[in-house]
This record gives sequence, structure tokens and C-alpha cells, in this order.
Amino acid sequence: MAFESLADKLSAAFKRLKSKGKLDEADIKAAMREVRLALLEADVNYKVAKDFIKDVTEKAMGSEILESLTPAQQVIKVVNEQLTELMGGENSRIEFASKPPTVLMMCGLQGAGKTTHAAKLALWFKKQGHRPMLVAGDVYRPAAIKQLQVVGEKAGAPVFEMGQGDPVEIAKQALRHAKDHGNDIVIIDTAGRLHIDEQLMDELKNIKAAVQPNEILLVVDAMTGQDAVTVADSFNAALGIDGVILTKLDGDTRGGAALSVRAVTGRPIKFAGIGEKLEDLEQFHPERMASRILGMGDVLTLIEKAQSETDEKEAMKLAKRLEENKFDLNDLLEQMRAIQRMGPLKQVIGMLPGIGSQIKDEQLDQGEVQLRRIESMIQSMTKEEKAKPAIINPSRKRRIAAGSGTKVEDVNRLLRQFEQMQKMMKQLGGKKGKGKRRRMPMPPMMSGK
Repeated sequence: MAFESLADKLSAAFKRLKSKGKLDEADIKAAMREVRLALLEADVNYKVAKDFIKDVTEKAMGSEILESLTPAQQVIKVVNEQLTELMGGENSRIEFASKPPTVLMMCGLQGAGKTTHAAKLALWFKKQGHRPMLVAGDVYRPAAIKQLQVVGEKAGAPVFEMGQGDPVEIAKQALRHAKDHGNDIVIIDTAGRLHIDEQLMDELKNIKAAVQPNEILLVVDAMTGQDAVTVADSFNAALGIDGVILTKLDGDTRGGAALSVRAVTGRPIKFAGIGEKLEDLEQFHPERMASRILGMGDVLTLIEKAQSETDEKEAMKLAKRLEENKFDLNDLLEQMRAIQRMGPLKQVIGMLPGIGSQIKDEQLDQGEVQLRRIESMIQSMTKEEKAKPAIINPSRKRRIAAGSGTKVEDVNRLLRQFEQMQKMMKQLGGKKGKGKRRRMPMPPMMSGK
């Protein structure tokens, strides 16, 4: 996960500060040296890291901090504020046209994920109630048009294409088509190169002049570190970008691009790709990302994920079943799948304040395995067994274990813990009124104990 190493190093530096009742200048300077090294190891631009440490040190040296009752917490607060400012302060939104359609022009080097993220954007806008249209403007890369059609179909967005024609003319015709067919957002997927060259920039400039996009969004691969920042700076100088989409922010990246791109280019990160699925796109919130880096979690994003994956009717149906004490293994399976739809367990746990940084990767991996094991066991049961687990006798347990590739002890553990959960749900159902929308707390069975 992005920033994991940086978060660990910052946590260690601040832990030493917290062990001291009062701080002096030497304590702060020593901590800032560690922070600076952590930033540089995270591949943050050297000048950006230097300026960041200078600003934090100046604010942390203030008498109101040194003389406060909790100076270490005050220093962390300053670092949090400066990290937020470094990544743009407030989240930057897409600027919509006063008269539709809003035109978004995607650009970037080949392999950065332009085509996929064009479809991700289309799906994101569809969920907001818009009618996006994708435009196949990459006429050079083999199968680029077909790829856009495939991901466009998955996103439920129409794709405008004119084959291997002139990209400028394709963009102009697409704009007319969108106006005629009521598409309020046009997302143009342009061609990329393996490196920046004059021919690429000239083509992009011509498309920009022809359709006058409301926003030019540069797609860069966060895994490339400072190369991503260099690419962003070059595109911005030649084309004048309006924002950045960072891809692979869920990968084993050190996070330097996210912390440097705004300071170097002056352009904000607007979206972050956090996985391979089309749903894996987040609006970039600097303050939330700063909180994640400092191990404070990201509850707001977690709530938004839960809400987006929760069907109102299903939630009401579950609430009614809880009230009537009818919660069964079918309900458990659905709740587990809802949690899985929110993203990898590591990603979800990492958003919980004070918890994500304390849980080791091995434990999270074990939790993922346990979820799949439980799902396999439940799926190996008959319809009657799922509805009435009490009927599962020894012979049924052996059949379920054989069908799910587990042991009878695993089946026994699942049934025992489910029985405990039913008792808990019965108490919960008795205390709360009907019709309440709630999500079941995750059971202890995930730990595999």
C-alpha cells in the first residue's frame, strides 16, 4: 500500500517525541531530520522535502507549541496540516461547463493507464447521475479502440469512434455527436508515447485548440515515483494541464509522486486509481491522505465506501430479519460480500484510526484467506442448512468440509461462532427500533481463532 513505509517511519519518529514530557529545539530538529530522511526515502522531490521540513520546523518552534501541555501532539498537528497543504489543501473538483457537454481530455504516456481510467471516470460520473460518452482518440496503438469499447461497455458508457482517422476531426465530430444525443460529459482518450516528443505534444495541442476542453487531465503512474513528477511537469509546461490522476496508488509505491506533484507543477491531484477494477477510483482528498500517512485513518472515505456498496432495500430487509431473529448464514454471506466489495481488507482496515498501522500484513492476509474459507464453507451447504444451521449433524459437517476443501474443525468453528453471533444479533435487535439501517459488525471468525 502507498505510503506504508513512510507512515511507519513517521510513526517511529513521533513515538520518540511522545515519550518526552516537554520538547526543546534539539528534540524537534532531531525529529525533523528523521522526517526528512523518511520523505527522501519515499522518493519525495528533494526541494519539496527541504521546503516542507523548513516550514514544519518554523511552526513547531513556536512558543505556543513548546510550552503546551502536549507538545508532541501539537507537532504532529503541524505536520498533518503541512502534509495536507503540500498535496493541495482542499480537494479539487472537476470544473463543469456552464452549458453541456463538459469536455475532459485525457493525456499521458503509453502504459500509464489512460484508457482504463477514462472508463473509470465514466463510471464515476454515471454514479453521480451524468451521461458520459467516451471518445476513441488513440488511433495509433494496436487495439486501443477495441480496448476502450470493452471497458466502456463495462462502465455502461457509449464509445464514439471513427476508426484510424484524424484525432482532431474525431474529437470535433464526437462533440457534435454528444450534443445531439444528450451526453453531458465527453471524455477523450488521446494517444500516448513511450516518451514525450514534439509530435505527441503537437497533436494534443491541436485537439485542445479544436474542442477547447474544460479540463485536461494527465494520467501518471504513481509507481514511477519522481519520473511521474517529471512527466507531469513536462506535460504542464507544454500543454497546460488542469489536474492529475495518479494510478496504482494501491501498489507498492513509496508515495513520492503524490507528495511532490502539486508542489512541482502547481496542479492538483484530482483522482487516484486504487485498484484494477473500474470501481477502484477515488476522488483525491489531501486532508484524508495526510491522515492516512500519519496513521490517523480515513473514516470519511470508509463511510462513503460502505454507503456506495449498501443497497437501501437490502439494508432494510436485513434490519427486519434482525428484529425478527431470523438472521441466518445467507445473511452472513451477504454481509461478508459487502465488505469484500469495499476493497481489499488491507485497504479497508487501513482507514480505521489507530488500527491499520498496528495490524501486520500477515494478519490481514490471514483475514482474507479466512473470509474466502468461510464463504466456501457456506456455499457448500444446502439451502436448508444455510437457513437452519442447527440441523447440521456430523455427517453433514463432513460433507461440507469435503466440498469446501476445509476440515470438520473449521466447520465446527464457523457454526460455533455463528451461534455466538446470533445471540449478539438477538440482543442488538431487541434494543434497537425497527427499520434502522445498520451493518453487521465483522465477526471474530476472520481471525481464524
